[in-house]
Amino acid sequence: MSLSDLPGPVPDPAVAHGAATTALAEPVVRVRPLWVTGVVLVNLGINAAFFGPLQVLLGQQAAHFDEGQKEAILALVTGCGAAVSMVANPLFGAFSDRTTSRFGRRVPWVLMGAILGAVALVALAGAPNVAVMTLLWCLVQAGANAMYSAITAAVPDRVPVPQRGTVGGLAAMGQTVGILVGAVIAAVVAGNFAAGYWVCAAALLAGVVVYLFKSDDQPLPRSGRPPFKLKDFLKGFWVSPKRYPDFAWAWLTRLLVSTGNHMVTLYLLFFLSDAVHLEETEGIKPELGVLILTGLYAVTVIITSVVGGRVSDRMGKRKPLVIASSVIIAVASLILAFAPTWIGGLAGALVLGIGFGAYLAVDFALITQVLPTALDRGRDLGIINIANSLPQVVAPLIAFPFVAYWGGYISLYIAAAVIGLLGAVFVVKIKSVD
Repeated sequence: MSLSDLPGPVPDPAVAHGAATTALAEPVVRVRPLWVTGVVLVNLGINAAFFGPLQVLLGQQAAHFDEGQKEAILALVTGCGAAVSMVANPLFGAFSDRTTSRFGRRVPWVLMGAILGAVALVALAGAPNVAVMTLLWCLVQAGANAMYSAITAAVPDRVPVPQRGTVGGLAAMGQTVGILVGAVIAAVVAGNFAAGYWVCAAALLAGVVVYLFKSDDQPLPRSGRPPFKLKDFLKGFWVSPKRYPDFAWAWLTRLLVSTGNHMVTLYLLFFLSDAVHLEETEGIKPELGVLILTGLYAVTVIITSVVGGRVSDRMGKRKPLVIASSVIIAVASLILAFAPTWIGGLAGALVLGIGFGAYLAVDFALITQVLPTALDRGRDLGIINIANSLPQVVAPLIAFPFVAYWGGYISLYIAAAVIGLLGAVFVVKIKSVD
């Protein structure tokens, strides 16, 4: 079976009752490069505005308020933001699914999210205390996740199945470049976190311009939107594994692979200082080592996300590449486990980037093909995104006892490899996609 032979999503109740519209139809016309550029730039802007603060600016602001309690302040702010992210993504996705604006379902949320996020970032520059700082970062998270849920749902809305690997790879490239841009912004402002927030806000707004004018977002008529019932709306966030097993397996595999990846990167600074003894053996400060490895990882993610998506589209298959990329990620973990040296770290970062870049592109394309209904694409992709956010909470809880009590970094990275390989195994359970 080729991708062009796939039957598409389960029929929507709205469609079954005669309310089929262009907004809910399975796309068949290939999207143009300018549309893809708009999607890439939105992803770039979100990640630049998100990771600039996360990597540096929030930490600098925490130290500004209380040098002695900076770690606790940063943990509080980022923890509250992560909690907002896990709720906001599926919630705003569901809101966008029901939007009947003449500009389309997704555009209003990309625009409103950008405005909210930018205003909150600018306000962060002048936050008078930790409480206000926490509140504003939560608003940044809400705005960014409104944008992300909408722009992610725009892909299955507009992109035909045989082109989704390519577009997914380019979107992943935009995300990774955005992370690098965020790091550059933080480095350029040289400790002036207030200026950094202003630049991040500008990047967020600039990223949406092309998409807003070239979205081709199809409006959903009111007749195509089911009546709102709070009970049904809330129940919709539970997608039955029995009724939609492929969606459930896709969610679980994304959770496992993302958890393994977070376990690999979580303690990288301490791994370089305490296991590799980087400064003593190579004369390189661990902080610089992290930057080098992150840069190498990012470059390979950018390359393999684009290449992997294209290869998947040409093959007409998803599962073999998802499985192969998951295995490559596990190999990277094992390299770090059994070669705790600077050369081993470089090799591990290179292999991890190769595997994770291809995984991001191809697994995203696979996920869009197992969404339960066209009417709820935004909500269901938001539920999938919980599998991306939850590892930020789960990975530290799993990783700490391995490092502290159960054999150190060798056992940690072996465990990460096993968890990632389980993700590869469970991909086989998905039946509706080759």
